[in-house]
Amino acid sequence: MVFSAGLGTRLKPLTDHLPKALVRVDGRELLQIVLEKIVAAGATEVVVNVHHFAEQILGFLSEHDFGVPIAVSDERNKLLDTGGGLRHALGMFSDAPGPILIHNVDVLSNADLRKFYALGSGYDAALLVSERQSTRYLLFDDEMRLRGWTNVQTGEVRSPVEGIDVSTLHRYAFSGIHLFSPSLSVRMQAYPEVFPIMDFYLSECVSSDIRGVLAPELRLLDVGKVASLSAASDFLAQLQ
Repeated sequence: MVFSAGLGTRLKPLTDHLPKALVRVDGRELLQIVLEKIVAAGATEVVVNVHHFAEQILGFLSEHDFGVPIAVSDERNKLLDTGGGLRHALGMFSDAPGPILIHNVDVLSNADLRKFYALGSGYDAALLVSERQSTRYLLFDDEMRLRGWTNVQTGEVRSPVEGIDVSTLHRYAFSGIHLFSPSLSVRMQAYPEVFPIMDFYLSECVSSDIRGVLAPELRLLDVGKVASLSAASDFLAQLQ
């Protein structure tokens, strides 16, 4: 699944008339770049969610053939955030075994998605992480089980683990790429209509097997901001 429904507010004024997913880097839309990457990694079906300027994304998908069926999860009536959006789209996937690979549309990286899928498929959810510098980190124990989240600027810590000792945990940055086992969907039913997927993972990490998969050589660029967009062409060239 490609998360493509966001408003793209950090990319204004580009997104005043264009969805974030169709912002171009070197003549290719972000959605095209991500779809080509996940199909090359072995995806056999894809769901793309839409909200902001949804008609433009629908038109784009109708004009391009990526070699696999692409379904659209329509959130035009209400933007459901990442957790609500995933839950809304789950029924669009076939009953094929294995987890769903989820990829943010504004993430460019050298991630080996096929390897990540193989490494993370045995868990309820797997989060691709790295030692990239950030202000916000996920917290993992020695077995890479998710145990919390922290903002190092504010000192805020979020965790369902009572009396958590952050100093004993490993701190890694999330990539925006993860695996979700459909078996977890039953736990989503109690959540509100709109909720972030990371809130779900943090709430469920004690009762479910949610792990980090460390990618030591990961190179990643979040293209959600105009400043990073200007560096995207050079970044993509370096990945060739």
